[in-house]
This record gives sequence, C-alpha cells and structure tokens, in this order.
Amino acid sequence: MKITILTLFPEMFEPLRQSVIGRAVKGGKFELEIVNIRDYTQDKHLKCDDYPFGGGAGMVMMPQPIGSAIEAVDPDHRARRIFMSPKGRVFRQQMVFEYLEYDHLIFLCGHYEGVDQRVLDLYVDEEVSIGDYVLTGGELPAMVITDCVARYVDGVLSGGSLVDESFSENLLEYPQYTRPVEYRGLIVPEVLRSGNHAKIDEWRRGQAIAITRKRRPDLLGE
Repeated sequence: MKITILTLFPEMFEPLRQSVIGRAVKGGKFELEIVNIRDYTQDKHLKCDDYPFGGGAGMVMMPQPIGSAIEAVDPDHRARRIFMSPKGRVFRQQMVFEYLEYDHLIFLCGHYEGVDQRVLDLYVDEEVSIGDYVLTGGELPAMVITDCVARYVDGVLSGGSLVDESFSENLLEYPQYTRPVEYRGLIVPEVLRSGNHAKIDEWRRGQAIAITRKRRPDLLGE
C-alpha cells in the first residue's frame, strides 16, 4: 500500500517517521509519501492561498497548486482521494477495512479557511472528519487515519496485536496489567495470574462488556 499526504506543512509529519509506523516504512511494509503543495504552485512567491470571493475572514487555498499536485501523484485517478474536513463523514474503525482495499490512498490537508470548492468537485472522492470539532488544518486528522490504516497493513504489526482491541466486536478493550503484582496497594486480579486461559478469556470478555456498557452503551445498541 502507498499513502500520499498533500500538505502545506510537510514538517508536521515527522511523528509518522517514528516508532512502529516509522519502522514499517523503513522496512518497506508500506510507502509513505509527503508532498509539499507549494512545490506545485505557479506563483513565483510560492503563494497557495488568497482572499475568498464574497468576503469573509481568513484565506482560502487556491485550486491550481492542489490540482497540479494531485495530477502529479495520481495522473490516472487510481487512488482513493480523501479530503480531511469537519464536514465529512466521521471516521470509524470499520472504515479502516474499506481503505485497505485500495493500493493507494491520498489525503489532502486543508488549512486556513479551507480549499476552493472546485478542488473538491474535480479531484476529491470523499470528505472525512475525525470528530465534531474544528482544527487549524487537516494534518493531524491525516496522521490519525494514516496511523489507523497502517497498523493493519500486512507485516506492520504481529497478528496477535490486532486481536481484542477496542472496537473489535463493537467492544472497548479490557484492562491490561504487567509487573509488579502489587503497586501502591493495587493488586493484579488473581484470575490473570492463574494460568487458566479459559477463565482469563471469560474475565476479559466480561470486563470488555462492562466497560463498553458504562462508557459507550451505543456500541451495544443500548
């Protein structure tokens, strides 16, 4: 899989070069391409934004630099092109598996007051939001979804790491413990130290259901 991110601020994506995702990129498990939209502007001052027609606060990203960038990285429109926007459908874990069906994903990061509508009409397949709030740009949402999708690319994580996570089977994850057995008066549940794997599985599922019922009953249809 290849993930391309179009942004005015490529330096913001250094975190994706670190930890598990960074090792996966270095190991060739998937390709991560960060594209500076300014490299494609025809303005000699590298200008990529201008005042909105009709007035209003802020600046709007111009269509030419974005259009030229998209045409350069995906000339045949084979990729899934996604614009990070608070107006889009809200990202859910299940959408990860939709995106894994594509060989190439492109995330367009807006900034300032957004992008010229003609960019969306001509080049974008869908708009996606990570929640009901507004950020200064699409860079953080693009990182969030890239991280979510990359974890499921073959070879990035061991298969066991993807089992029984939050939102598996519409349940939040059960509590996790490690050494020491006692910490400041709190003791690891005895069942987890019993070696009885059937009992452990039963305890974990019961905890997952209880936590989900308390914090996200909507996932249980309650």
